[in-house]
Amino acid sequence: MANSKHKPFPKKSNQPVTKKTSQSKLNSPQNNQDEDLVYGCHPVLTTLKSDRQLNRIYIMGKLLHDNRFESLLTSAKANGAIIDVVDVKRLNQITDFANHQGVAIMVAPYDYMELDDLITKAKSETENPVIVIADGISDPHNLGAIIRTGEALGIQGLIIPQRRAVGINSTVMKVAAGALEYFSVSRVVNINNAIKQLQENGFWIYGTTMDGNDLHDTKLSGAIGLVIGAEGKGLSQSTMKFCDFLMSIPMLGKTPSLNASVAAAICLYEIRRQSLSKK
Repeated sequence: MANSKHKPFPKKSNQPVTKKTSQSKLNSPQNNQDEDLVYGCHPVLTTLKSDRQLNRIYIMGKLLHDNRFESLLTSAKANGAIIDVVDVKRLNQITDFANHQGVAIMVAPYDYMELDDLITKAKSETENPVIVIADGISDPHNLGAIIRTGEALGIQGLIIPQRRAVGINSTVMKVAAGALEYFSVSRVVNINNAIKQLQENGFWIYGTTMDGNDLHDTKLSGAIGLVIGAEGKGLSQSTMKFCDFLMSIPMLGKTPSLNASVAAAICLYEIRRQSLSKK
């Protein structure tokens, strides 16, 4: 169980959108199923300012000469993006009636970072990097919120599994509200192998459970891997075995558990609070 002495837990026997868009949805031969759709003013503006490959921009006429978009659209066109001026009916069709705010972009698929590269990057940025490990998060709103919080708090990245969990899709990108342009995500075949690799690189692994040591009594220092369990299920038993420490968020009310993204935010804030208190 997690404690302030770093005693290992005994091993034992939880806005743009990146929507995958089909040819039938867009009725356009130029689009293919591997492209992602980003929509909403803030996500689109963030994407336009990034280095992502832009294939096609769908925009309503009223935004063409908007000060926020005009120069970015000119630059995107110069770099080969196709600009389609469309009406609201067309944008509703393209985004499946999402809150597009008059603009959407077809971009190349999200480029996941290799785990080795994520670890190297994280350790190069700070002496005490923090990486979140999502153990089977299936709700894209939760994953997007975790990414947004992580980037806002200066967390170095996120690890997600390839199977039985949501990937970086349109809803995740919309909820993340542009944070993915500055935040690295690695998608791995096996979460437990990824945890072992983090441990081999000097990371302490903290798992969040209902029965762990009190979060505020847990010493959170050094390189940290924070494992957040799936909605409803929490940490899997197999993943729990690989954690060095288990900790829980103290609950005073009758609600038995918290939303995964809320739990992640509380834990990440406590990590940052403890690191700042040492300065």
